[in-house]
Amino acid sequence: MPTSDSSTNPRRGRLLLVATPIGNLSDLSSRARDALATADLIACEDTRRTGRLLAHLELKRPMLSVHEHNEAGRVSQVIERLDRGETVALVSDAGTPLVSDPGYRLVKATIDHHHEVQALPGPAAFLTALVVSGLAPHPFTFAGFPPPKTGKRRKFLAEYAQLPHTLILYESPHRISRTLQDALEVLGDRPASLSRELTKLHEETLRGTLAALVAEDGKRAGWKGELVLTIASAATC
Repeated sequence: MPTSDSSTNPRRGRLLLVATPIGNLSDLSSRARDALATADLIACEDTRRTGRLLAHLELKRPMLSVHEHNEAGRVSQVIERLDRGETVALVSDAGTPLVSDPGYRLVKATIDHHHEVQALPGPAAFLTALVVSGLAPHPFTFAGFPPPKTGKRRKFLAEYAQLPHTLILYESPHRISRTLQDALEVLGDRPASLSRELTKLHEETLRGTLAALVAEDGKRAGWKGELVLTIASAATC
């Protein structure tokens, strides 16, 4: 039987999924600010990082850390607050919660306990990178972070090799060199783009082919910030 947020609950709480800036703080919507200002509790990936955002907004709210290592244990604490009829705002360090960030267990439990779940849309790095990439914007597949180990990463990439979708990946600065090389070897020399520091002062998007990106990587001493790699589909090559 389908369920909905309108299920009967005498003391129904609200879980708000609040998207926060991926770089430029001006990208926070007024609706998101109001949600953070009025929430009974802010569940956040890192209280220090969210604390800096709240300080910028001149807000003081109770916070609870909910990250990949403690989410399973934190769910019951948040559900207790929702059972009292409270409003909890869930934020990640940057961007939209649940997108390569914790929160899925909490959302699922909130729905199972018949509380309300609302999303306050806003920034998402993978969409920002996609629309500036110059590659076909649809259909696309966002696959998050590839596995850190070479063998598993190549197997992961091979699973997408024949998919007729633009492929979007997140990657860290210290693994991007190996991921670019593996993508070139597994997928072939496809059109691609690499974005970094999105919405920040030194935002940069490199466009070309995977081979060109590998060559550019070889010229650099390193990369700063998390990166978004966007790769053309097999159908366009």
